[in-house]
Amino acid sequence: MKPNSRLHLVECPRDAIQGWPHPITTEDKLAYYRTLLRVGFDTLDMGSFVSPKAIPAMADTGQVLAQLEAEGIWEQTVTRGLVIVANERGAKEALAFQSVSDLGFPLSISPTFQKRNTQADMKEAWRRLEIVSNLCAKAGKGLVVYLSMGFGNPYGDDWNEDMPVKWVRSIQDRLSPSVISIADTVGAADSELVERIFTQVTNECVDAAVGAHLHVSPLDGLDKIKAAHRGGCLRIDGALRGVGGCPMAQDDLVGNAPTEWIVEWASAKELWHPVNPHALDEGLTMASDLFA
Repeated sequence: MKPNSRLHLVECPRDAIQGWPHPITTEDKLAYYRTLLRVGFDTLDMGSFVSPKAIPAMADTGQVLAQLEAEGIWEQTVTRGLVIVANERGAKEALAFQSVSDLGFPLSISPTFQKRNTQADMKEAWRRLEIVSNLCAKAGKGLVVYLSMGFGNPYGDDWNEDMPVKWVRSIQDRLSPSVISIADTVGAADSELVERIFTQVTNECVDAAVGAHLHVSPLDGLDKIKAAHRGGCLRIDGALRGVGGCPMAQDDLVGNAPTEWIVEWASAKELWHPVNPHALDEGLTMASDLFA
């Protein structure tokens, strides 16, 4: 990896909003997203097309996308739009929007978590993923496979350090994803483990980019981001103010990596700079209000 290779920075308001205990209105989402789309993030993870019973906070994703498209905001931003899907129906709904550049699909090393997260066993999850991959290819859209439980899990399922790279190999052999993003779903990893696994995975990935979706605590968050980068990862997910994370972590201090920490570190290293720093400041203020 070149020392000054540019980062691809992903802002994840979807991950922040979906687990927030208080509802965020459609109008508040629209105002927040309008600001985030001015910052210059490489990708905005802004919603999901999944069962509204499972994730009620994302039930208005189509409404949000339709309004932003009607406003013509996508002609004014450098940011790619990403949404999460878990089956064929969700993928077809998402692909109806021109603003959606990438579909994200959650695949888990842990069969227990896969069932809890998508109501599918591993065989069915792979079947769905292959369908979504084919739909993306036909539509000319990118596919981001999120490999959750990449650093261990709390369910007692088999896990060891060799498993993430084996799963990455299988994903590449069966599909042609744009990105394989390794997720520390429950904040289980330390920095040394993060660096070792990303070193293995980035050496294995030939065609797909490697991403890091790390759930962290305030004590070790930036250390894990730096460790992923040392391991060769050039795509980093974060959320302003560090909001979000996984409910299964059972730890209020475990959330998304705070984007503002990532930006400060990456800017100092000449790895990433906002297009509009003022919009970033506005977004931070809005996040403080939305997630108060």
